[in-house]
Order: sequence, then structure tokens, then C-alpha cells
Amino acid sequence: MFRIHDAGVDPDAPGGPLPPVGALVSLNREQLWVGSLQEHVPVKVILEEWGGAPTACGDGWDEEAKGHLYLRGLLSVDMGSAGPAVAGVRLAGGVGDYSVRVYARNREQVFELYHELFDRYGDPLGDEFQRARMDLESLEQYLIQLWRQS
Repeated sequence: MFRIHDAGVDPDAPGGPLPPVGALVSLNREQLWVGSLQEHVPVKVILEEWGGAPTACGDGWDEEAKGHLYLRGLLSVDMGSAGPAVAGVRLAGGVGDYSVRVYARNREQVFELYHELFDRYGDPLGDEFQRARMDLESLEQYLIQLWRQS
């Protein structure tokens, strides 16, 4: 899982959204949690800020979620125990309410393929297992689009 939030918000503070167990997202006014179905294979995240609402791009994506966030002009992406991936990126739209659209692809596929590696190779510390796990990297992908509400 990873969280997108205002840089001034402590993502672990009380009152945050619940983890999106099994769901694509969980959110409150100041942060968005995006849920992967696994935690062992790196994923690819594309974050876009738009000047207005982009055209929906549902083709090629398995899942979609929408929501709203209040951001104070700086955006962070937190990866939980792995730490911040992005800290304090300045938003062109500045302070205000933002619409957000999240697309995902290959969440279930990577989950299933990773678990099949145990049947195929057995030892998760072995070289064959690790090479096969690396082949799965970035197969699970997310597109997050933000734009300032008018």
C-alpha cells in the first residue's frame, strides 16, 4: 500500500482512512491510500497533475476509483515502512480541493503470479525464485490523476 497526502499531514495520525484491505483505495479529506494485493514486488506509479479534468482513460486499466482531497500545495507519496517515495512536490494548482482518479492494472495477476513462485521454486531466498520475482517488478501499475476543482 502507499499513501498520497498533503506534505503537512502526518499519514499515521489518528483520524486517517482505514487501510484499503481488498479495495483499490480508501480516503479521507487529506489522504488517499492505494492498496496493492501484495507487498513483495515493486509496483509502478505514475502521478499526474492536470489543469482540468482529464478524459477518462479506462481502456487498458482493470480498476478505477475516484475521490476528493484537500491539499495545501505540496504533495507527498508515502510507502509506509519503506518511507517516503516523494516528499513535498509543489502542485501547480496550489492550495485547494482536488479531484483524484486512480487507475490500476495487474493487481490480481501479480498477486497470483507471486504466490505461484512458491510452488515452482520453493525457497524464497533462492536465486531462481528471486530472478522470477524480479521479472514481476513494475507489472502492477497505477495511474493517479489530480486536478484542482473549479
